[in-house]
Amino acid sequence: MTTGTILITGAGTGFGREVALRLAEHGHDVIAGVEIVAQIKTLQDEAKLRNAKLRVEKLDVTCPADRHKASAWNIDVLLNNAGISEGGSMVDIPAENLRRQFEVNVVGPALLTQVFARKMAARKTGKIVFMSSVAGLTADPFAGAYSASKHAIEAMASALQQELREFGVEVATINPGPFLTGFNDRMFETWKSWPDDPSERLFDYTKIAFPHEQYDPEPVFETTIGVLTGKIDTYRNVEPKDIISQQKEQLEALWTLRSTSDLGKRAGLVQKAYDIKPGTPV
Repeated sequence: MTTGTILITGAGTGFGREVALRLAEHGHDVIAGVEIVAQIKTLQDEAKLRNAKLRVEKLDVTCPADRHKASAWNIDVLLNNAGISEGGSMVDIPAENLRRQFEVNVVGPALLTQVFARKMAARKTGKIVFMSSVAGLTADPFAGAYSASKHAIEAMASALQQELREFGVEVATINPGPFLTGFNDRMFETWKSWPDDPSERLFDYTKIAFPHEQYDPEPVFETTIGVLTGKIDTYRNVEPKDIISQQKEQLEALWTLRSTSDLGKRAGLVQKAYDIKPGTPV
């Protein structure tokens, strides 16, 4: 398929921002959806500096009015990239923060996808790509809410891949691991605005950090662009590739793990969260 017009949600920051700019630099027709109005001019100015023709639109995926506005756009490729990360133990995260995690990462993208999937199915062509995560395949301590939302994305994508195949619509996922963009470290700071009583929390979040060394994000930019433009046609796309075997081993280990294993002992990654410093590179 030809690339056509690409819509990228969550393009105000992180992976989405850089991918939108690079695609536009190379002459692709890109609509960069940003969450808030203040991000529009910032991204437009950056695009001008890079001599990139980029259309920037306010598109909060949780806003019905924004989704309705977007329904009038003619796009060929949708990258569901918008997302937030809520850090903390599943025991401690407040209800409203849990709901927000799923509204932004799951419900909003699902409803936006419905709009464009129908159009693509009618045309018998198109591509829908989900920015998932390795957290959609496995789960780490203090990232359970975020991981649950990405597991939901994996389920949605897998179902859609089977449902839309007969209509000629492609579906794919991109699964970044721990990359040093600031996203992971901010996840471990969301507790600062929780509307709860800190004395009732099971964990002291002033003492813990994201429990992984983090990679340079360049491979994610390259792979995402490859998937969006059709140069890469694999359904699941994990980066960095050298953690693929680790992910498979972690999944396999669950088949033999016993609920009584190591009771009374702190899990390895929990301890690492106490030991590591934020923003530690690989």
